[in-house]
Amino acid sequence: MVSKLAAAIAFFFLLASLAVIVTVAVIQIHKKSYVSPGLKYGIVLDAGSSRTTVYVYQWPAEKENNTGVVNQTLRCDVQGPGISSFGLDTKQDEKTWNSFNDCMNKTKSIIPTVQYNATPTYLGATAGMRLLRSKNETAASSILSTMQQYLQSWPFDFKGVSIITGQEEGIYGWITANYLMGNFVEKNLWNSWVRPHRAETTGSLDLGGASTQIAFSPEQDSKPNSTIAVVMYGYEYQVYTHSFQCYGRDEAEKRLLAALVQRTSGKSYAENPCYPQYYNTTVNAKYIFGSQCTVAQRPADYNPNQRLTILGTGDPALCRKEVLSIFNFTACPGEPNCSFDGVYQPDITGKFVAYSGFYYTTVALNLMGSFQLDNFNSSTWSFCSLEWPKLQEMHSSVKKIYLKSYCFSANYIYSLLVNGYKFNAQSWMQISFQREVDNSSISWSLGYMLNLTNMIPAEADLVKLPMTSSVFAGLLFMFSMLAILSLMFLVISVVRSC
Repeated sequence: MVSKLAAAIAFFFLLASLAVIVTVAVIQIHKKSYVSPGLKYGIVLDAGSSRTTVYVYQWPAEKENNTGVVNQTLRCDVQGPGISSFGLDTKQDEKTWNSFNDCMNKTKSIIPTVQYNATPTYLGATAGMRLLRSKNETAASSILSTMQQYLQSWPFDFKGVSIITGQEEGIYGWITANYLMGNFVEKNLWNSWVRPHRAETTGSLDLGGASTQIAFSPEQDSKPNSTIAVVMYGYEYQVYTHSFQCYGRDEAEKRLLAALVQRTSGKSYAENPCYPQYYNTTVNAKYIFGSQCTVAQRPADYNPNQRLTILGTGDPALCRKEVLSIFNFTACPGEPNCSFDGVYQPDITGKFVAYSGFYYTTVALNLMGSFQLDNFNSSTWSFCSLEWPKLQEMHSSVKKIYLKSYCFSANYIYSLLVNGYKFNAQSWMQISFQREVDNSSISWSLGYMLNLTNMIPAEADLVKLPMTSSVFAGLLFMFSMLAILSLMFLVISVVRSC
């Protein structure tokens, strides 16, 4: 009787042990959860013609449809001119390098220390360096080499410095605008990233110091190979873009000044209808004619050290006429799809966002967002009619170097958008002049980082098991031994009873 009871108990423990082993294994395998591997970070330095801006971006390491969902976490403007000006003024170079250090130290405070080695760092130079390279390739290469050595001295994963093309600048700006506008991805009710239903894209208008870019997705395009395929979040978009070198705000103004000086027939002064009345400034001829954009306008007796005085006359009507003269609208006569300088452009369509120089100029006119073309014209006329003392009084917080040029900028924007890109009173209302969306700057650098995340491998989700490996192994060992002992006891009991 005792042996039968012992055998029954052994059989019970055997079954119980096996049941526990199976249960533990099932729980460990099927009850595991997944945890996001966390955030990745990236640094992009936008080395523009007039200044450099340092951006820090972050995105989930697992990504969505092979593209990161990127957020801007830091924007830091380096004080001083763009890197293309290095070597021209030793004192200014020192100030610029100090500001570079301040911005890079801010990036260190934003990014977790353990992520430093895994944070890619890129520098992209735009039209200012493109112009310098065409003028002095050795100087441009030296500056890039200096920037490379500087960025390699920081504890991040340096990836390279490069001069991006105007086409790339236009495409990256378009990507940024549409990403921030929510045209690529949005979160649904289940907190998942999805492509918006019937999403339309937004055109991009960027006005820099040395170049300007337009990019949009045309409804139909009659010219073959005039668009670029852009793949974002698993979908393909056909985008038209063009970058106009020497049509950035700063270079366009120099071209106007060069034309005005040319007409003076050797005099040491020239009148500028785009400068406020009673404003005057004296500059070296090199300031105007030293640029690659004005080389063709240099006088035969050009002396870079000659002092030239520019006198403001504050004439808005004449200013618009003079600004219009720096565009070439005769290069493609009779062609319906032509902007200027003989460049093909499909018909504009849909909404646009205008940023950088476009935004800063409209702010000076006390205009933001969307507004009628008539309002822009009336504000431009009022601004350009103000005499210099009154203008300074009304805009005391604006630096003089910018304030004196806003009349030119406003008339230039009108000529570029209306006469160049063919916006009219109706389509003008589709333009939103703004600097950022949800605290993220509209800049080519974000589109650049989004594109780079297509090439950065996604990390798999981290697996979180119900039990640690040691607990799981301990339970399996304990109940396996119990099962073995129960089986041995049961076998011995059966043998003895026979």
